[in-house]
Amino acid sequence: MARIVFVGAGNVELVRRVLSDLFLASSLRGRLEVVLHDDDPAHLATAEALVRALDAEAGSAAVVTACPDRRRALDSADFVISYVDRGGFTASLRDFEIPRRYGLRQTIGDTIGVGGIFRGLRAIPFFVELGREMAELCPDAWLLSCSDPMAMIGWAVEEATTFERFAGVCHAVCDTHAYLADLVGRDLDEVTFLSAGLNHQSFVLRFEAGGRSLYPELDALLAADPDLGRHVRTEMYRRFGHFPTQSSEHAAEYVPWFMRHAEETERLGVQMEEYLRRLGQDMHAYEETRRALSAGRPQLIRWQHQEPAAAAILATLTGREKEVYVNVRNRGLIGNLPEDCCVEVPATVDATGIHPRPVGDLPIQLVALHRTFLNVVELTVRAVLDGDRRHVHHAAMLDPNTAATLPLPAIEAMCDELIDAHGELLPEAIRR
Repeated sequence: MARIVFVGAGNVELVRRVLSDLFLASSLRGRLEVVLHDDDPAHLATAEALVRALDAEAGSAAVVTACPDRRRALDSADFVISYVDRGGFTASLRDFEIPRRYGLRQTIGDTIGVGGIFRGLRAIPFFVELGREMAELCPDAWLLSCSDPMAMIGWAVEEATTFERFAGVCHAVCDTHAYLADLVGRDLDEVTFLSAGLNHQSFVLRFEAGGRSLYPELDALLAADPDLGRHVRTEMYRRFGHFPTQSSEHAAEYVPWFMRHAEETERLGVQMEEYLRRLGQDMHAYEETRRALSAGRPQLIRWQHQEPAAAAILATLTGREKEVYVNVRNRGLIGNLPEDCCVEVPATVDATGIHPRPVGDLPIQLVALHRTFLNVVELTVRAVLDGDRRHVHHAAMLDPNTAATLPLPAIEAMCDELIDAHGELLPEAIRR
């Protein structure tokens, strides 16, 4: 029986998506033990009620346990799926409100940028501790992390722990592949894709059918429909030659050319502070789940693109080979990016585990974008692992959107105010 542990089970939508895929797989009936952990007792109770309802609806005969003790939950795990947002809505609100007073605009704020830096400062210590516990309690398990900022978390876990089976999983690549295939009128299985880079900044390197590139067809569509071209990701595609896998709301704040120019964000339809709206939707969805459970309404999701974490688990448990995009330590997978960084690449998953595939060198213009991105990632990781508050300032000073908007004294003052506002959510060495 495979032991699947959810750390941060209060994210009931993630739990629902993953377990809908697994519970509906007839080959896994009676083979799954699901262990739920969350620090919030109310959220844990909701997650348990949801999973028991999913199990009953699917007839999957799973063993379901809610476990407030994280170490006990992790003991002998085969897979650990994590989604943790330390500080929740209140912390994210600070990440937007304080920079806004300094004149800095953000959209999502979960990857790089000032919001991504402070989300990383809150998340990295948690995941380093989790990695150390897994090295002790379940060293052969896979940690399938769904948490942002993924590139920071993966780098820190690999460097600061002896745990080696970290794989960040994200929707962005597979969603973009489905979007592009639909755009050119092809079924997804007709198209050959290869994408790679960094989480939330990967690019589609191959977009082909029948051995020929489909990029000319995409170019024709963009030329024929001006509205289709009015997005940040299409602006990036036109100038860098490869389509980005992340949404325009994300991509806009990783570069210096959009966010400080109101006319550009209006032209390209970039929504300011979009992440706060999404958090509100998540809170509404959680309450809707509670109401649906009370009313006994069906909970399974039967039609969806397969959840990446579920796809990896299914391939491992059934032995049916599957391609899944993962975020792992580079170790030469992308030849012209640093060995230590966490890269996003395709992996072959089968009964023997997750096997990331080498991609080779990326086009130099994409590597240049990635180096800028990695400056912020590495300095944030170093701020936590070295306990050096100065690197928080350095990360923000080198962030493209922040650097394009604010002078150095304002950047430093803003970071200090955020450090004070977040208080005990941040490592003690940074608070000093």
